[in-house]
Amino acid sequence: MSTTTAPPETGARRQPPSPQSIAIWALVAIVGAIGWTVLALSRGEEVSAAWMVAAALGSYAIAYRFYSKFITYKVLKADKTRATPAELLDNGVDYHPTDRRVLLGHHFAAISGAGPLVGPVLAAQMGYLPGTIWIVAGVIFAGAVQDMVVLFFSTRRGGRSLGQMAREEIGPVGGVAALCAVFAIMIILLAVLALVLINALAGSPWGTFSIGMTIPIALLMGFYLRVIRPGRVAEVSLIGVGLLLLALVGGKYVADSSLADTFTLSKESLVIWLLVYSFIASVLPVWMLLAPRDYLSTFMKMGTIVLLFIGVLVAAPALQMDAVTDFATAGTGPVFAGSLFPFVFITIACGAISGFHSLISSGTTPKMVEKETQIRMIGYGSMLMESSVAIMAMIAACVLDPGLYFAMNSAPGVIGTTVDSASQAINGLGYSITPDQLAAAAKAVEEPSLLSRTGGAPTFAVGVSEVFSQVTGNGLKAFWYHFAIMFEALFILTAIDAGTRVGRFMLQDTLGNIYKPLKQVSWWPGLLLTSAITTGLWGYFLWTGVKDPLGGINQLFPLFGISNQLLGAVALTVCTTLLIKSGRLKWAWVTGVPMVWVAVVTLTASWQKVFSDDPRVGFFQQRDNAQAAIDAGKVVPPATSKADMETIVTNTTVQGVLSAVFAILVVIVIADAARVCIKALRNPDTVVNHEEPYVESKYVAPAQLFATKEEKAELAAAGLGSGGGRIPGQRVGAEEGATS
Repeated sequence: MSTTTAPPETGARRQPPSPQSIAIWALVAIVGAIGWTVLALSRGEEVSAAWMVAAALGSYAIAYRFYSKFITYKVLKADKTRATPAELLDNGVDYHPTDRRVLLGHHFAAISGAGPLVGPVLAAQMGYLPGTIWIVAGVIFAGAVQDMVVLFFSTRRGGRSLGQMAREEIGPVGGVAALCAVFAIMIILLAVLALVLINALAGSPWGTFSIGMTIPIALLMGFYLRVIRPGRVAEVSLIGVGLLLLALVGGKYVADSSLADTFTLSKESLVIWLLVYSFIASVLPVWMLLAPRDYLSTFMKMGTIVLLFIGVLVAAPALQMDAVTDFATAGTGPVFAGSLFPFVFITIACGAISGFHSLISSGTTPKMVEKETQIRMIGYGSMLMESSVAIMAMIAACVLDPGLYFAMNSAPGVIGTTVDSASQAINGLGYSITPDQLAAAAKAVEEPSLLSRTGGAPTFAVGVSEVFSQVTGNGLKAFWYHFAIMFEALFILTAIDAGTRVGRFMLQDTLGNIYKPLKQVSWWPGLLLTSAITTGLWGYFLWTGVKDPLGGINQLFPLFGISNQLLGAVALTVCTTLLIKSGRLKWAWVTGVPMVWVAVVTLTASWQKVFSDDPRVGFFQQRDNAQAAIDAGKVVPPATSKADMETIVTNTTVQGVLSAVFAILVVIVIADAARVCIKALRNPDTVVNHEEPYVESKYVAPAQLFATKEEKAELAAAGLGSGGGRIPGQRVGAEEGATS
């Protein structure tokens, strides 16, 4: 086994494109361009949602084919001959070489939480056009770039967390600020993801049963791949999908049976069960529950999204929402207050760019990837997949009657609690819907009421049922609604369990600077302690969200969006610093430009949430108003008691302080990173390279989902199947003295 510090130069082979290839990509570009033209120029006439699909898919295809390939091989210089941490440090717990198809499913499931479903639904109040442009442009030039570049640099550094990389590459001041910011923001993100899940499952025996059954199914899949039939990905996929479908169907029967009460849980009970599950999932070996469960979830997620795309193309539902509404400029929307800039860019916290993803890309995934060349598919490709989910969420919200949309997403303080008061309030907003129409919409999906079903999940579910029922008939509308609710819950839960594990990694990295054994991520005492701390911290914010009189999701989601995008700014700052320190200044714009944009947008939003004197926007103004009411002996709706008023004061104070602290920490990180970059440019000889030494890989595996002709020949020569693996008789790692 040889180790060097100068790996062989690698890159993608340059071959002239064939006429057929040119024709295909020209057609893709034309279809996408027509889609964007129709969306941008249509005013007052009916616009089919199919044009939104065409614009998004055309843009995604071109971006993946050309831009992601340019970054992978020209900017990052991914090297298929270099051993990854999964190969070098394979311990079967956290470090474990994982089939690229399974890892793609795990990574996609881990990054795709509530954000791509909820954010676009809320942002639809400003019209379908602003959010759609941000979702597509943001993912191509910012979100997918962040995910892939962070994954690459973490893989080159032994799977280190984002916070630890910041500490090593930026220095003690910016590094410590980054460590604090990243971990604190992570806690808020997990709490909000969990809160959306709680709101979706509370009182739903169908959803609770179906989601609960995914856990034993995933355990079976994990042992099947590890013990019973190693490497049989196709077999276990068929088994898992079959059992998942049975669980989905079984959920309806459970809901109609005597077992319904057993699976009908309150929000408080769900909080306890979720905390217990998340703690256990974060400490079990990754192959046992996390990877197979996320892989299983991906089938349902992508299957549903593909069906939605097909449903939109077949039914071609019209977009009922305006391209740009008056709320975009007035900033007085009933769903959330604030103008288009900057709030649409933080409301759509995922789907365009999500700082949370950088934690997965520097958490579980770099410890599992087999080859550096797979990072393009897993990092950039998974983010495009999530963005497609956000597009479908936007479509689901915008194909609804606007009156129903605002009735579902406005708080009781805005529309009241009856269909009559809601109808009157919606008419006052400039949209029309009758009490009978509101009652009929709820009856169609077998819900007692759809009023003030805030948080985005029910709106998405109603939109999905609307699209699917146009294909299958209105008789199945209730089925599709509850299916979508369960689909969203599964989406979110997979992000929570992976996020808790990543939080544990981050805390071990941080505390390991004080007590060295904690840096051993698979050391059981440290593993249990840090998992308990991480789960307990986000559990606290989840509990306060459940109990918040103002509506936990309404209060926490703006903080979630700000925190998430600030974390994205930190991740892009670290990536830009690494590009400059590694001598790639001419390519620093790849991460530097989106970093500046995200930082400007998010810091502007932070400023407004802290200092705005509009109580609908500013946290501290909300606090002052509530405190003044308490001093006057008043109870102001939606609070119903003095205790509720005191809760509002406490929660808004905490949220305002956190908004300010997060912004300050991120400014420190960016400023210190700028200092480090200037120093590196002036004195290149002083740069310390924290990249792990080059070790030749003994693994053979395809780079993309399907092996090329050359890769098939390489696999056959090594005596390996389509999944690839270690070359028989070859070993690399600690037993041969490889460094980690």
